[in-house]
Amino acid sequence: MESLQNYIITILPGRSRDGQEEFFDRIDIQPGDSVSIVGSTGSGKSAFINDIEVLAQGDTVTRRTIRINGAEPPEEMVRNPAKKPIVMITQNNRCIADLKVVDFLAVHMKARGIADQSVLLETIELANEFTGEKILPQYRMTALSGGQTRSLFIADAIRIGDAPILLLDEVENAGIAKERVISRIKEHRRAVILVTHDPLLALSTDRRIVMQNGAVREVIYPAGSEQALVRNLSDIDQYVSDIREKLRNGERFSDSPVIVSKAKVTA
Repeated sequence: MESLQNYIITILPGRSRDGQEEFFDRIDIQPGDSVSIVGSTGSGKSAFINDIEVLAQGDTVTRRTIRINGAEPPEEMVRNPAKKPIVMITQNNRCIADLKVVDFLAVHMKARGIADQSVLLETIELANEFTGEKILPQYRMTALSGGQTRSLFIADAIRIGDAPILLLDEVENAGIAKERVISRIKEHRRAVILVTHDPLLALSTDRRIVMQNGAVREVIYPAGSEQALVRNLSDIDQYVSDIREKLRNGERFSDSPVIVSKAKVTA
């Protein structure tokens, strides 16, 4: 696979459900970019990233067109998963192969021509940054929880698959460390495009694409204007996470009020 720096994905407009052309001229996504896809249920969020994943050429219901480095993707890239610079991970991803984690990753490493065994352990270590329940090399893939599975798939896409573009469809529902996932993806200079209903995740990305009636309604570039709100939401999210962990550990709570943040949450 070419250098990560060589992949720029371009989305060209399609049409809404009632046949109206989308308003934008083009959307370019480069290495290190983070983009959230937001909108109500049924607004077309998943269809948007599905178009990217299949490298649509006006042949899907939305009639969008995807370009790689300004050109139509070669047939080999479209048909051969090993050549495709895109990995999509959804909340429904599961592994049906009854392999140990170490064997599952070894198979992928062999397919990618990676002989350095340290990469395998680094992948598991990275996955364990995302999940509360530690993954061990000897665990069986079919025994992993949903959160563990998605954490491992994300780490595998970053470290072994070396995928320049990651598509994440509502992975926050799996109970993974969502902010850490986005941070590590950006550190590795991958582009991440995520469908989310989580306000903190949406506000933490460089751009937001707002969907309505199956089409892109607006592209928002916050340019740092929402940082105070992000900090407030991060405090609230951490507070909720702390309570969740205490509940899991069997702790009890009083009814005394708790101040989450001194700052006001304003929009």
